[in-house]
Amino acid sequence: MPNETLARHLFHFEDRPMEWAMRLRVAYYLAQALEHCSNNGRPLYHDLNAYRVLFDQDGNPRLSCFGLMKNSRDGKSYSTNLAYTPPEYQRTGRVIHESVIFSFGTILLDLLSGKHIPPTHALDLIKGKNASSLIDSHLKEHYSSEDGTEVVRLASRCLQFEPPERPNVRALVQSLAALQRKNDVPSHVMLGISQQPPLETVTNSGRSGSGSCSGFQEACSRMDLTAIHEILVKTHYRDDSSENELSFQMWTKQMQDMLNARKKGDLAFREKDFALAIERYSEFILGGVMVSPTVFARRSLAHLMSDQPDAALRDAMQAQYINPEWPTAFYLQSVALRMLNMEKEATDMMEEGAILEAKKTSRS
Repeated sequence: MPNETLARHLFHFEDRPMEWAMRLRVAYYLAQALEHCSNNGRPLYHDLNAYRVLFDQDGNPRLSCFGLMKNSRDGKSYSTNLAYTPPEYQRTGRVIHESVIFSFGTILLDLLSGKHIPPTHALDLIKGKNASSLIDSHLKEHYSSEDGTEVVRLASRCLQFEPPERPNVRALVQSLAALQRKNDVPSHVMLGISQQPPLETVTNSGRSGSGSCSGFQEACSRMDLTAIHEILVKTHYRDDSSENELSFQMWTKQMQDMLNARKKGDLAFREKDFALAIERYSEFILGGVMVSPTVFARRSLAHLMSDQPDAALRDAMQAQYINPEWPTAFYLQSVALRMLNMEKEATDMMEEGAILEAKKTSRS
């Protein structure tokens, strides 16, 4: 989507915070999207979070299709940490209808606070009658206290420990419909962004009507896994954040073991031993001390080379979660989606990657 994610607008805004009426609209549209999925036989959504809510060319919030699940064991792990994971998922490893409601509650907390607050901490504040401290300080007097109280109440109900105590999605839609404000104001105006023309379709050659594409985009458009591999080897870790650089004081044996695992993974990846690369990169990831979108991108391609598009898609999505503006993550998702015969979604991801790459190029 051309106007990025809810996480970007809530947590990393540049000019102004998202206004209250727009936050209510996001919650309402999201509840409607979940109800639509449920009514069409797809009630399960894995790891619903602020990075899965995107804004289209009109600034309207849209739910990404990439969390939709066919059955309760499709989801392998939550990209957020355990503090935000539905309690029943931690116990059973299954996502149920009520798990989606719990995750929706965490998004309500995000919208209320402008921060990613652990549900247990939020519930403690609510029980202690200190719910007002949840409200984003940037909103100041620019919100209705009655509306805020109602959203806090809805979030509290969604975050109940026992699944049967949570509301169903229809009840959420009805409650949020009553809270809608500024219905005559377009979303792009409330977001403070320019309305954009519809995206040009990316053709099979990998080129859009606006001009030529990058080598990596073109390789992904051709589904040329060998060329993708060569480019990932050449670019090495240049797109990883400098936050992963370790000082001498931070050095531990665990970190040394993790870096050794990554080096072995890099060697196997370069030598095209993709099974070993997956194994070594998995050791690095499970270490949990350092986070690298490049490792997930490389493991994603290793899965593609091993004819494992589902696993490849999960890794590419994780790379996007770590670095939401990294075109490589979007392009790899496009390749995995095409291997899964999800052509429309693959085209959408290719277009989103191209938009991000164009923005990156214009800034450089």
